[in-house]
Amino acid sequence: MSKPKKDFWNKEYAQARSFALSDEPAEDLLKFTRFLMRQSGKDLLNVTRKAVDVGCGNGRNLIYLAETFSMHGLGYDLSSEAIGQAKKAAEKENLSLEFKVQSLSDPIPLPDNSVTIALDMMASHVLKRAEREALRAELFRTLKPGGWLMFKSFLLEEDRNAQELLREHPGPEEGMYLHPRIKVAEYVWPNIEAVEEFYEEGGFTVRKIEKSFKHVTRAGKPWKRRSVVAYLQKDVERQ
Repeated sequence: MSKPKKDFWNKEYAQARSFALSDEPAEDLLKFTRFLMRQSGKDLLNVTRKAVDVGCGNGRNLIYLAETFSMHGLGYDLSSEAIGQAKKAAEKENLSLEFKVQSLSDPIPLPDNSVTIALDMMASHVLKRAEREALRAELFRTLKPGGWLMFKSFLLEEDRNAQELLREHPGPEEGMYLHPRIKVAEYVWPNIEAVEEFYEEGGFTVRKIEKSFKHVTRAGKPWKRRSVVAYLQKDVERQ
């Protein structure tokens, strides 16, 4: 991954100039854990279970899983500043979590069939198609049969901001734009059907998928990016 991206996110986690970074768990993760609780109680959320968070940032989501359900886990991120914050927070609470600096395009440093829950929340959109496919394969490899992947990313559908970015700042591949501030290429999914097809090809079953609301101001202008969230389960029959 490029040095400008590393530098940007290190500065961002140190000073939070461009994005509102939080220490609280994402609302989408809270919804996902409630979904799992309804499905099987704490069978997937307990001290015997392990999670991996790719592009974990300051570790807030893994920390939530560890504090609330006593789960173990591994999180990694490109930003050494973010990982430093995650390690400090985990050590303060004596949590069974590991955090490391690593690129999303590198293999996940975990054994086959070792993880119950995987998180890719606004992370893999910085990867090109071949890299997204490689990460998908790694997530499938490391998940236990029947394990779950929670996925969240940008959605193009009815997002005028993304449409403008694609038109005015085209990236290296179809569906990617070059972010004018970060100077990094980002991918935006054209529709939820494309997400379903991509993960089904990788051996996942889509259990739930939904898109965010269309956010507009009173003047009719978009003020927040659209996103897609999917709950994906590893197909037991495809090992």
